[in-house]
Amino acid sequence: MILHTLNIADFDYNLPDERIAKFPLSERDHSNLLVWREGNITHRKFHNLPEELPEGALLVFNNTRVFRARLLMHKPTGALLEVFCLEPHDPADYERAFAARGESRWRCLVGGLKKWKEGPLVVEFEMGGKACRLEATRGEQVDKAHVITFRWDADATFGQVIEHLGRIPIPPYLGRESEEIDNTRYQTVYSRVEGSVAAPTAGLHFTTRLIDELHHKGVGTEEVTLHVGAGTFLPVKEADATNHTMHTEHFIITLAALRNLRNHLGRIISVGTTSTRTIESVAALGWRVLQEGSPVVERTVGQWEIYDIPQEVESAALLDALIGWMEHEGVEELSAATQIMITPHYRFRIIEGLVTNFHQPKSTLLLLISAVVGEDWRRMYAYAMDNGFRFLSYGDSSLLFVPKNK
Repeated sequence: MILHTLNIADFDYNLPDERIAKFPLSERDHSNLLVWREGNITHRKFHNLPEELPEGALLVFNNTRVFRARLLMHKPTGALLEVFCLEPHDPADYERAFAARGESRWRCLVGGLKKWKEGPLVVEFEMGGKACRLEATRGEQVDKAHVITFRWDADATFGQVIEHLGRIPIPPYLGRESEEIDNTRYQTVYSRVEGSVAAPTAGLHFTTRLIDELHHKGVGTEEVTLHVGAGTFLPVKEADATNHTMHTEHFIITLAALRNLRNHLGRIISVGTTSTRTIESVAALGWRVLQEGSPVVERTVGQWEIYDIPQEVESAALLDALIGWMEHEGVEELSAATQIMITPHYRFRIIEGLVTNFHQPKSTLLLLISAVVGEDWRRMYAYAMDNGFRFLSYGDSSLLFVPKNK
């Protein structure tokens, strides 16, 4: 693609600390909902969502579940350090890593790393009525993380151990430690596949009752999985945002989900930026099939790869190619990774709208919002600021429809 200069200063706004929601509302679906259609703004409540969606629409949820990724461990001297588990290293598979017994290797950030000179970090704990011990040994550095080998003597999987010992990693901008309420409210009601260190927060507003109401109205739901990494909080530090290196995240999509997307083209609403990035990445995999005969899932979907798909290639053709390849190969599920960066220059291939919260200034998430609403993001955010909306992860929501001419 031809990269256009993207001045990140053009995506800045004043966000006072008191407008950041530090805790969730008592009722998930009582948050404010800003609806944006072709430049028109409507102020609703989230439980009004069924009234705003057309019959026959398909909502796509990210069913990832936040795991208790923060571990407090003791140095040999007794001092405490925090180990933040980012993603499994060997095997680089979440399901196998959580199911491991006795030993598991993860890429981790370590708070106070310079103070960890030698010896393993240790936690002693009780599990199943027995005294147990978890040790962490530091290995090689990978990017900004270190490979940490965990060993434990409890008769339990790593998933069970970290669930027992770990803490929910709430966003740093909340400026507080995690509390009991975060264990349930920093999860969506449909979360089920562990692997995220941050919640797909657009989904935090849904209740089972609201989902039932959507189904009753004829709105369908589908699930994909994208494990949200810590990179989602990284600010864009480059003056030209096109020089920013996008973080990589792993996703899973089934053949059944792809067929459902194909059947609902023109009516697909993604719930959150993570679902958006997942299903738009699918277009790149379909283009690979058309060009290379295979989705080549072992190769990460590149930051700008989706921009290289010719405009005249129809979305249906991209989905048909990927579905056809999976059916021919007998593949029921694809696991891949994506690094895509959606900017104002992007043409959406799959979605017709999205549900999303209000994002940080100068963030890649705000760039994605601008890809839908263009320069109108400023008016939209000003409306939210003037009308008492709450911002960021525990904040209020919006429903944005991709303009028909995009």
